[in-house]
Amino acid sequence: MNDDATTPEDTTDESPSDSAEAGVTAETAEAHVTAETAEAETRAAFAVPERAHAYSERLYAAWWLWLMPTAGAILLASSVNIGYPDLPAWLPYVVLLPVAVIIMLSVGRTNVMVVTSADEPELRVGQARLPLRFIGAVEIIDKEHKQAVLGPEFDPAAFLVHRASIGPLVQLELTDPADNTPYWVFSTRHPERVLGALGVGVTTSE
Repeated sequence: MNDDATTPEDTTDESPSDSAEAGVTAETAEAHVTAETAEAETRAAFAVPERAHAYSERLYAAWWLWLMPTAGAILLASSVNIGYPDLPAWLPYVVLLPVAVIIMLSVGRTNVMVVTSADEPELRVGQARLPLRFIGAVEIIDKEHKQAVLGPEFDPAAFLVHRASIGPLVQLELTDPADNTPYWVFSTRHPERVLGALGVGVTTSE
């Protein structure tokens, strides 16, 4: 008997069709993983951080503030019609009313935002930016006390964004030694939310 004879247990019967099928399956799995990786990278590249803006508010003008510029535009258009009767009656209104709308929209373009997704978290009021690490004491000024804050007690070197149609103010002290601005004062409809986004406690003027 030949000891070198191959027994059935020593052999593996793998047909060419099985090898081809295994190769196709591996290639399909690899392609699927590659597609999922590319999709994940695309989502990450265009993803918006969940808390990009810890707080965001637009200081738009109240509806009743639109009445004065609108009425002024109508009165001025009427005066133009009287002074220049040869002009089409509709022309002054078409020109002046959009001007009033543009003025009011520009007044409402100011935003108050607490941005946490930047390299350095910061408070933004309009075009001004303040890193949160330079914020000291913060106080809410209610409608009853803001006349004193904006009157005799106001420092001309302070940063101010005030909207008469919005009651509360937030006043915060600056601790940046390189900044000559002593403090910021700005209007907001939700001062408690602003302070919450800044991560400070609520202090109300008395």
